[in-house]
Amino acid sequence: MLGTAFLGAAAALAASAAGYQTMSPTGQWYGATFVGLPRGSKQLALTYDDGPNDPHTLRLLEVLARHNVRATFFLIGLYVKQRPDIVRELAKAGHAIGNHTYSHRNLIFASSQQTKQELQQCEQILDGVVGKHSTIFRPPFGGRRPGTLGIARSLGLEPVMWRVSGHDWNGSSAEDIERRIRGRVHGGDVILLHDGGHRNFGADRSQTVIATDRFISWCRSRNYEFVTIPQMMESTVASHQFPVLSS
Repeated sequence: MLGTAFLGAAAALAASAAGYQTMSPTGQWYGATFVGLPRGSKQLALTYDDGPNDPHTLRLLEVLARHNVRATFFLIGLYVKQRPDIVRELAKAGHAIGNHTYSHRNLIFASSQQTKQELQQCEQILDGVVGKHSTIFRPPFGGRRPGTLGIARSLGLEPVMWRVSGHDWNGSSAEDIERRIRGRVHGGDVILLHDGGHRNFGADRSQTVIATDRFISWCRSRNYEFVTIPQMMESTVASHQFPVLSS
């Protein structure tokens, strides 16, 4: 009886751990993902999900231009179709553009064919709007299961997660967003923020724009350098370092 109870508890623990790994930004059970450089690096990568979005993506562009910072934007194909002009402005300003699926579907609950279709549709739309762009991909909600990342790589896409999040998707104030990021940044980090919202086009991301402006100033005073995800990945190759795959 005791042995049965132990096995049941072990199975429940394993199931819980497996469930955690499907959404964990630094979890590696279901395949390696890029989350940044070794801690202590002076490089940081700002990334923004769920755009393009009017007007906040454009306002964010103004802030980044004022600080001469290049960021990485993981875009939803459906919104790219709606506002290709904003995406062209991102590309023109030198920001990296990544795949965030066509409709922001949670890929944990998608079949292999549905996952492939979500990624391919987004790629086709991005190709049509800006032509050649990066080959990076971020799963919506960070959700993936066995096979998800393999499908992405079969399409030439490299999965990118994050190590620090501003939790700005829940309507936090600029002060809360900035405080949360500052408290967790140690250098070499990929930082997750949002310039849009997957539930609807036009989500209010004004607080993220304000927080970005303040955070960049804070980081510059501490000699941090902002790079895009492709640049950060290239630096791991140039220095013969392996990217950090878990925290």
